[in-house]
Amino acid sequence: MELLLWEVTLHWASVVLYVTAGVIFSIVTVFGKDRLYLWAVRISFAGLVPHSAAILIRWIASGHGPYMLRYEVLSSNAWVFIVMFLAFAAKVRKIRFAGMIVLPYAFLTMTYGLFSNPEIKRLPPSLQSIWLVLHVSFYKLAVGAILISVAAAIFYLVKERRGESGVLIRLPGLDALDHYSHRFATFGFTFWSIGIISGSIWAHQSWGRYWGWDPIETWSFITWLFYGFYLHMRFFFRWTDKKAAWLVIGCFLLSFTTAFVIPFVARSVHSSYFT
Repeated sequence: MELLLWEVTLHWASVVLYVTAGVIFSIVTVFGKDRLYLWAVRISFAGLVPHSAAILIRWIASGHGPYMLRYEVLSSNAWVFIVMFLAFAAKVRKIRFAGMIVLPYAFLTMTYGLFSNPEIKRLPPSLQSIWLVLHVSFYKLAVGAILISVAAAIFYLVKERRGESGVLIRLPGLDALDHYSHRFATFGFTFWSIGIISGSIWAHQSWGRYWGWDPIETWSFITWLFYGFYLHMRFFFRWTDKKAAWLVIGCFLLSFTTAFVIPFVARSVHSSYFT
């Protein structure tokens, strides 16, 4: 009980720091307060310290990674989203605008998880596989990349509609936003593909089948097809501008539905990971 209290306390400490960082990222983007950018990054990293400690405490106590229940799944999702954003923003400073989307999404995801059941469960034999680890890890990476992609798409539509007026002049140009949206959607599609493949191998290893048309499997495949359609239209028909941006947003909504809606409305082998 005392260990669980420490874990929850560390999680809430990181939420407070992420909220603070998200507000500062918004101020940097909207008001052009560049001198605050490093503070936003530092506070984000500060949030990762208690967050990482909380995940590690749970990992040691449960004997498995954070992929069993909604509480730990959403916490680790948020951790991956923030680490991915900070890593890419360090390499490509122009994508720091995505912090306005990534940080709020991450701390809302994490907060939702914190109101879930925090009990610790042991991993059943069917889940003790490296393929499960790869399956879960690459889906987390996929959603992290998709978040940055959809952030660029949203800002593209806003800037395309309103032009270079006001605070929008501080955002990257339309071509750059379109480029980042496409680039990170490609990353997301690649990670999603590996997630499907590794999940199929894990399913065959555990249940003797590669594919069972489980609702989550089906919707994951539909999401993959839509992202494939987006990339196909980009490559062969040179879709850019608003059509591409709206398609990216549609694909994100599909991925969100797959992860957070279907487990609650359909019976699935995956549903236990979101309870």
